[in-house]
Amino acid sequence: MKLLFLAPHPFYQERGTPIAVDLLLHVLVEKGVDVDLLTYHEGEDRHYTGPGSVTIHRIPTPPCCKGIRPGFSLKKLWADVFFYRSAVKLVRTYTYDALHAVEEAVFMARRLGRKASLPYVYDMDSSMSRQILDKLPFTKPLASLMQGREATALREAAAVAAVCDDLADIAREAGADPVFLLRDVPLLGDASPCGTDLRNELGGRGPMMLYVGNLEAYQGMDLLLESVAWMKGAPEAHLVIVGGNEHHIAHYRRRAEELGIGEITFFTGPRPLEELGGLLRQADVLVSPRSQGTNTPMKIYSYMASGTAIAATDRLTHTQVLTSDTAALASPVPEEYGAGLQELLKSPEQRQKIAEAARQEVDTKYSMKKFKETVDHILQAVSDKTAAK
Repeated sequence: MKLLFLAPHPFYQERGTPIAVDLLLHVLVEKGVDVDLLTYHEGEDRHYTGPGSVTIHRIPTPPCCKGIRPGFSLKKLWADVFFYRSAVKLVRTYTYDALHAVEEAVFMARRLGRKASLPYVYDMDSSMSRQILDKLPFTKPLASLMQGREATALREAAAVAAVCDDLADIAREAGADPVFLLRDVPLLGDASPCGTDLRNELGGRGPMMLYVGNLEAYQGMDLLLESVAWMKGAPEAHLVIVGGNEHHIAHYRRRAEELGIGEITFFTGPRPLEELGGLLRQADVLVSPRSQGTNTPMKIYSYMASGTAIAATDRLTHTQVLTSDTAALASPVPEEYGAGLQELLKSPEQRQKIAEAARQEVDTKYSMKKFKETVDHILQAVSDKTAAK
């Protein structure tokens, strides 16, 4: 099978969607699939070995289009103009069995598929209509139109690969069939320790709270800092934040100072993915204060596998996977999230109990074996669709 894989984002970068795409590409190559990957002009090349192959095609660099960040943006829209033109050229030049479309590329895949009689898979990492409405509330009058277009793209897909239960429900309600749950998996690698001792490096005292990920607004960083400030140093603990760009780090460092927690809040910037397991295991509590969206953060699966206790907001983005047995869940307001953190930091026994429950849960439900089995089902659905034509 030969696929045109449409990935409209910088690739490769160590953040959510590009990491998920990289993981899927490795599995496809292992299964003997040949992939032409179309992606943005930004990012690093990756190399894949196996019975299959990956050839990376990049769009021409659009004028005034550097530093494309996660989520909907005008830069992304501008880059997508060049992306679609490149996709058309590839479909005209090469012969494909199917298209695999990530995020907004599904609308391009639907159009290209109709013209070239190609089935497409919708790799559904988020609801595009919801994402735009959350980012740009003034587009609310267009909600019905956007939701209608999204529903049509879902219905006409040969298969939908949804990253979480909520997105799978949206797809089924739109009439999509078949719909598969292609959840993320832990990214901890082997059990070797991280070469960096964060406590020694940063000089933090007391238990360590650790956040890993980008610092976009939807991640709930304001909530996290306000919750730590609410605790007023009882118990004595420190917060380490791994990830983020220079602009976001500077912003939240100022915010920590304003809240009076600058001395116990440390920003390390991005760290290599291979250090993730070692970093997570050094912490006493892993935090996920996400305040927007419904898709489950990729890091949650690594958090669960780490053996370190999790404190998360009790929003659907988390509760699709986490329960009160596998995490300390609290409402996304500083007083309640702060109280949840405080209680967990004071109780080593509770931390150990929920950490072990989370590790058992992820081993059972969210393994690489399960991921590969789901990819097999998706490929079979595409083959059936192609054979039926």
